[in-house]
Parts: sequence; structure tokens; C-alpha cells
Amino acid sequence: MARFRYSMQNILNIKLKLETQAKQEFSAAKAALDEEEERLGLLYHRKEEYEQEAGTLLSGRLNLRKIEENKAALRCMEIYIVQQQQNVDKASRVLEAATERLKQVRIERKTHETLKEKAFEEFLMEEKRQESKEIDQLTSYTYGQRRMTENAGQESA
Repeated sequence: MARFRYSMQNILNIKLKLETQAKQEFSAAKAALDEEEERLGLLYHRKEEYEQEAGTLLSGRLNLRKIEENKAALRCMEIYIVQQQQNVDKASRVLEAATERLKQVRIERKTHETLKEKAFEEFLMEEKRQESKEIDQLTSYTYGQRRMTENAGQESA
């Protein structure tokens, strides 16, 4: 039996490597988004702490300097939160792009794998046809040899 050789195996190998790269890019983008979201969460937590501190500063004996520092810190936190939200949005867009690229690369790889499977099925069909042809030739030869032996046996008798 002949060996199956897919003529576009090199392309399929490249598609597999591209898919691996796309998976790594997706993982990196996901990790970056998670990190940015964690930073945003920490900023929200710090802002809540400043708000709680503001409540305690206003409830007890009033210290104007500390109240002003607290207000300034809250304003800074709000600015940081806006900036961090922009970072999260940017990381989210990068993740979406990586996801889309991964989908495309997977589709291309699956297409080539389907082509390979079809080529293998055609190869098997051709092998069956060839085997059937060889069996027919062998049967015809055997039948012809038997007839010649029978004819030779009848002529000598």
C-alpha cells in the first residue's frame, strides 16, 4: 500500500503555528486586561477608603486641612479612575482583536484539516480502486492459466 502524502502539509503546519501564536497573543491580551481591571478595582477601593475617611473627618472635630487634603485625594482618585478606565477599554479592544484573529486562524486551520481529510478519503478510494483492479487482473490471469492448462490437457488426451 502506498503512503499518503498531503501536498499542502507545509501550509497546514504553518496554520498550526499561526494558531499557536494567536492563542499566545490572546492569553497575553487577556492577562493584560485582567491586570488593568485589577488596578481599576484597587483604585475604586482606595476611593471608597477616602470617602469613608471624609465621613469620619466631617463627623468629629473638624480639621479643615485634613478635609481639604481628603477632597484633593478624592479628586485625584477620580482622575486616576478615569485614566485607568481608558486603559481597561484599550486592553479590552486589544483582547477583542486578539479573539477575532484567533477565530480567523482557527477557521483557516480547520479548513485545511478538512481538505486534508478529503484528500485522504480520495487516496483511500484510489487505493481501493487500484487494489480491485489488481485483484481483477490476478483473477483474469489465474482463470487464463487454468484454461490454458485445461486446453493443453485436452489436446494431449
